[in-house]
Amino acid sequence: MMYLTPEQRARQVIDKQLKACGWTVQDYAEVNLYASEGIAVGEYPTSDGVADYVLFVDRKPVGIIEAKKEEEGYRISEVEAQSGRYARSQLKYLRNNPLPFVYESTGVLTRFTDFRDPKPRAQEVFTFFRPETFREWLRKPESLRCRLQNLPDLSIEGLRECQITAITNLETSFKNNYPRALVQMATGAGKTYTAITTIYRLLKYADAKRILFLVDTKNLGEQAEQEFMAYLPNDDNRMFVELYNIQRLKSGYIATDSQVCISTIQRMYSILKDEELSEDAEKENPAETRWERREPVPVVYNPQIPIEFFDFIVIDECHRSIYNLWKQVLEYFDAFLVGLTATPDKRTYGFFNKNVVSEYTHERAVIDGVNVGYDVYLIETKVTQKGARVEKKQYVEKREKLTRRKRWEQLDEDVKYTGTQLDRDVVNPDQIRTIIRTYRDNLPEIFPHRDEVPKTLIFAKTDSHADDIIKIVREEFGEGNDFCKKVTYNATENPKSILNQFRNTYYPRIAVTVDMIATGTDVKPLECLIFMRDVKSKNYFEQMKGRGTRTISLGDLQRVTPSARNVKDHFVIVDAVGVTKSVKTDSRPLERKPSISLKDLLKAVSVGASDENLFTTLAGRLARLDRQMTPREKEKLVELSGGKSLSQAAGALLEAYDPDVLNDRASETFGLSKEDGVEPTKEQIKEVQAPLIQEAARFFTPKINEYIENVRKVHEQLLDNINPDELIKAEWQQDSKENAEKLVQDFKAYLEEHKDEITALQVFYNLPYQRRSLSYKMVKELLEKIKEDRPKLAPANLWHAYEVLDNKKIVSPRNELTTLVAVIRRVLDMDNVLTPYDKTVDKNFQEWVFKKQAGPVKFTQEQMNWLHMIKDHIATSFHLEPEDLDYDPFNRKGGLGRMWQLFGDQTNTIIQELNEGLVA
Repeated sequence: MMYLTPEQRARQVIDKQLKACGWTVQDYAEVNLYASEGIAVGEYPTSDGVADYVLFVDRKPVGIIEAKKEEEGYRISEVEAQSGRYARSQLKYLRNNPLPFVYESTGVLTRFTDFRDPKPRAQEVFTFFRPETFREWLRKPESLRCRLQNLPDLSIEGLRECQITAITNLETSFKNNYPRALVQMATGAGKTYTAITTIYRLLKYADAKRILFLVDTKNLGEQAEQEFMAYLPNDDNRMFVELYNIQRLKSGYIATDSQVCISTIQRMYSILKDEELSEDAEKENPAETRWERREPVPVVYNPQIPIEFFDFIVIDECHRSIYNLWKQVLEYFDAFLVGLTATPDKRTYGFFNKNVVSEYTHERAVIDGVNVGYDVYLIETKVTQKGARVEKKQYVEKREKLTRRKRWEQLDEDVKYTGTQLDRDVVNPDQIRTIIRTYRDNLPEIFPHRDEVPKTLIFAKTDSHADDIIKIVREEFGEGNDFCKKVTYNATENPKSILNQFRNTYYPRIAVTVDMIATGTDVKPLECLIFMRDVKSKNYFEQMKGRGTRTISLGDLQRVTPSARNVKDHFVIVDAVGVTKSVKTDSRPLERKPSISLKDLLKAVSVGASDENLFTTLAGRLARLDRQMTPREKEKLVELSGGKSLSQAAGALLEAYDPDVLNDRASETFGLSKEDGVEPTKEQIKEVQAPLIQEAARFFTPKINEYIENVRKVHEQLLDNINPDELIKAEWQQDSKENAEKLVQDFKAYLEEHKDEITALQVFYNLPYQRRSLSYKMVKELLEKIKEDRPKLAPANLWHAYEVLDNKKIVSPRNELTTLVAVIRRVLDMDNVLTPYDKTVDKNFQEWVFKKQAGPVKFTQEQMNWLHMIKDHIATSFHLEPEDLDYDPFNRKGGLGRMWQLFGDQTNTIIQELNEGLVA
């Protein structure tokens, strides 16, 4: 074999890459510029020396490639001066202008500079651009980066302030030639609309050729397509789709005239690999990639989709789709990358080089009225908190997880379970029922004045858990199948159809999901989220909460929830499992590929696959199964394996890729001293790792695999129908003094602000003490004004706040008007403690009667009956007018005429004294 120098090896790689990109590679001695439209001529003489390659397009020189050996990659930036000189030099026999396109390449690392740019800057590229690309670029008077400098001012009509800021800052980022930019905008603030506006401006004013809108699920791709189709620019009366061609990729075909492509990152990866992709693979986000029976194939050059195919890539939900395998897709293309997310984490900031062009938080969005905030309603039950114990010798039902077949069994030992085991190992139907019943019974407090259940989404742990919840919801609400449905990928009925019904029609009122609409799905009428599963991921929890933040007009809300009286100004999280209190982390779960079946994982290991993710995922799955197995099942497995337990097998899988274990083994094997700071080499690590991988895989024989799979299939859930659950508390999370004080202060400020314009408040603030009499009409006017202006200041909420402050539970009056008056009296310190208005009236009435009876006046029994009727009327209507005596209940006792007969000329005096004295 002929020996090649490092430089020659680099040239071979570069030649191969150039040919793949459509270039014909020739030596200077045999140059034929008519051979093809793109010629790369090697060793071309210039006035400044010999250039490694000169690129010709249509027989005209356009660029330079300076080639270096692979080991020179670390100093590639130093080569820029040399390649720049060649680009500015005169080519032999030619009178050329400076060449605009310049590369430095080792075959492994390639950097490119377009000297037509305003401030030419080298950038790393996956490979070389095609000849036709250079031809197209040269036909235009300016480069893309030049055109970005001349974007016109943004027309702000119809845009929110946060959108204006994001678009303006993003375009400034483009002008400054930042390759990556992050747009952080709260859920519901209009990220997609912002992105489409930017895309429209890039196509129209920067003459961008093609833009990719990248999503990570088919569902999000369909939503994005709908938003593009509905987009009307504010500077043109034609729809976006009338101006530009949009294609949502459903196969490997990309139309050459598509100016906007919408694709999942999974599909784009498969297109680059030239492989087919089932639409089912697009349902789940790529953080849950399936195992393949080989190492993931790295992205290689695809001439049908060259690296310059897209000028810009917008990455929706970028906090979860820019890592691991999928990162290759983004780094393949030479394009500006724009990330969209509501919940960035540290990795997201790192990937986008901390170039955050918009930081619009949920809190800011709530203040601006772009989003709605939320209140938390806590439901705590005994079984949820502490679990329960089922004593031995009890007859219990057991249910197979898959078939849901039930059988009876007498326990031979006590079964104690915790709250975290619920709905996985043990199902306590009454625990689910207690939560659902508590929600049902407290709806009047959670959503006052509603004739129907607000649109409610319940987050379940598993599909089986979801089915249990649905059954109990329908029973407790006394409703049929349409009332509550499951919206998950595994639902028999079309989940997209159910989701559309949930969003746009009266039924279902309640939807139960596991994952499908946990993130990224827009359901504006949604007013309540019930968490019946805990969430440890901070980002995932924020995304789940985001389902309720969307604003909606009152008219649109009433189309699906007719009894809604006010615009949606908040949503409610019903926390039934402590999700709002549990510690959240940014860490990812041990199981990185949860979508692949256990059977396939076991088979993969047994046939020799040794992917780190495969080992880690299987270890997590086996550790979970080990906790579920009975002692007898564990004993049988140890017997089959010759003495090894399932937990030991899981540990061996993890050890095979544990860096600490590998370092220690390598140091020991090769006699390396940690004290001297000597670290094992990669080769040494691989050498000690190989037997660990083999030993871990040896456990998984066909017999062992079959046994493990059978144990998983028939493993049962215990149905605990013995321990009834008990409600510990159901209350607003804001039942703290701090929140109560804030609500009261807000109410005081509201009263002060409106005291001169609302009649009822004028009565309280301005008239003399003795004349403080209210009418029903006055109080009703005040209540309606509060509901319109500040729904959160509802009398029931204020009553509850004072219960917290006074540390006293008091039965709230049923009448909302009398509740309001009682609260106002407490706020204005007319009462030292919160007192139901009817109790105040009763107390004042007793004092008034006592004073009268102590004097010469002695009321007869009939007179006292009449006085009690007047007192009861004032307790509910605040004021008695003489004409009220002609209506029920007074008219049944003779009306105003009978009162005059009983009280004579004292009638008006008594009415006046009671009107003023009873409300004092």
